[in-house]
Amino acid sequence: MFPIRDDNPHFLTPYATYAIIALNVLAWVLVQGMGTEPALSGSVCRLGLIPGELLQNVPAGTRVPLGPNSVCVLGDSSSWYTTITSMFMHGGWFHIIGNMWFLWIFGNNVEDSMGHVRFVVFYLLCGLGAAALQVAFSVDSAVPMVGASGAIGGVMGAYILLYPRVHVHMLVFLGFFVTTFAVPAFLMLGYWLLIQVVSGVSSIGAEGGGVAFWAHVGGFVAGAVLVVLFRDPRLLEKHPYHGWNQRGAATRSWRRIGR
Repeated sequence: MFPIRDDNPHFLTPYATYAIIALNVLAWVLVQGMGTEPALSGSVCRLGLIPGELLQNVPAGTRVPLGPNSVCVLGDSSSWYTTITSMFMHGGWFHIIGNMWFLWIFGNNVEDSMGHVRFVVFYLLCGLGAAALQVAFSVDSAVPMVGASGAIGGVMGAYILLYPRVHVHMLVFLGFFVTTFAVPAFLMLGYWLLIQVVSGVSSIGAEGGGVAFWAHVGGFVAGAVLVVLFRDPRLLEKHPYHGWNQRGAATRSWRRIGR
């Protein structure tokens, strides 16, 4: 299932969401060479978050293969800045397109609830929360972690509390048959979180690269907690769809949408 849009209008021009998407795209083009080598591997090695390097648990000079012809050599100092830079690095076209699509669908309405500057601070803090949980579960890992999905998980954690009953339209692939359904946000995002937790538990003890499931969980939880501090009640009062008492027809668990 893949979200394609939500039934949730935004009232503020989402300048912060635009800016975050633009920074990710610029990093992909100018720093990562749009996924070409050696720019991609070099950027992942230099600017990705490596838990073992951050905590000084991996010896300097450790060589980590990133691909058939690329190797990352770990340094001898804690690269604290990678907790930020890793949020703007990606591993491939599908990675960045998927992340930016999720950010666009859910970010503009969360920005609506707190304003532009607060949203930027909120987003970065969610990314740090995501990194913290992932590092906690992989303290000796020498594999770089990149991607905006942890911070975007925080945006989704905020969304589920702010707009739980708003319908999210999902594109569903059933073999060769493709259809769309609309589900309440609390079902779609709750299911997404469940998948991340189950996948994270199953990945404990695994070696090598993969998806940073615990970063997704950490970001989601951070967003759900921080939104209580960052939301602006005056802005939310202007939004007819916040909370459980939204206007309109009562939510149905699954609603078929004409293709």
